[in-house]
Amino acid sequence: MLHRQTPTGIIAIAQPTHAWIAGCLAQAWGNQDFGNFTPREEVCLGAAIHDIGWVFWENEPTLNLQTGYPHNFMELPSEISVKIWSGVKHLTSSYGRYAALLVSLHGTGLFERFRKWENSPESTQLVEEYLQQEYAYQKQLVNYLQNDSYYANHTTPEVIQRNRKLVAIWDLLSLALCMGLREERQFHDIPTASGETTLTLSPVDDNFDKIKVEPWAFERDEVKLNYDGRVLNEKVTDETQMRQALANAEWVNMSTVLIPM
Repeated sequence: MLHRQTPTGIIAIAQPTHAWIAGCLAQAWGNQDFGNFTPREEVCLGAAIHDIGWVFWENEPTLNLQTGYPHNFMELPSEISVKIWSGVKHLTSSYGRYAALLVSLHGTGLFERFRKWENSPESTQLVEEYLQQEYAYQKQLVNYLQNDSYYANHTTPEVIQRNRKLVAIWDLLSLALCMGLREERQFHDIPTASGETTLTLSPVDDNFDKIKVEPWAFERDEVKLNYDGRVLNEKVTDETQMRQALANAEWVNMSTVLIPM
C-alpha cells in the first residue's frame, strides 16, 4: 500500500494499482533516443504484475500503531515482506515464464538493495532462504527460456539485465507519481538506445498532477495516467476498525499527466 499525503489524511493506493501504473509507463515507453525493449508484451506484463504478491495482504492490511493508518510498503516488518514475496512465483507462473522471471528478479533485487532485514537473525534467515529459493527458480526459468526458440534471443544476460532495470525504473517512477511528486527529482542509470542517462521529473507550477520529463522517454507526446485510491481521514488504534474504515472509505480517482520539458 502507498500513502499519498493530504492536508486532512491520506489517500491509500493499493500495490497492484501502483504496479498497473508501472505497466502503463512500460506500454508508453520508448522512442529514438531510448530505444525499444523485447519481448515487449512480456516485459510490459512483468511491469504490470510486479506487485501481484500483495493482493492478499491488501485485502487484510496490518495497522501501523504509530501512524494510525495501514502500513505502507516501506513500514512493513521484513517477516511480512518476505512472506509476500515468497508466494509470488505461484501467482505469476500462470502468466508465462518470461513475466514470471522478471517479477522474481524484481523481488530479489529489492531485498538485495534494501537490507533492513539484516537487523535481526530471524529475518536474516527468512530472507536468505527466500533468496536461495528464488535464485534456483530463476536459473530454472532461464534454462527453460534459453531452450525455447521464441525466447532464446531474449534471455541473454544483457537483455535480461536491461529488462530487469527497466521494470525497476518503472516501479520507481510509478511510486513517485502515485505518492505525489512535489519537487524535482532525478532518476539515474536509465537505459537508453545507446547507453544510460538521468531522467529528471519536475512538477508544473507546484502541481504534482502535471509533471515535466527531461529527456522525454516516451513514444507519445503526452502520457496520461489514471488510478484509484481510498481516502482515510481518521487515525485509529484498532486493526479491525482500520480494515472496516478502509472498506467503507470513499474512492477517489487521480490523474497524472507527463509532458516533455
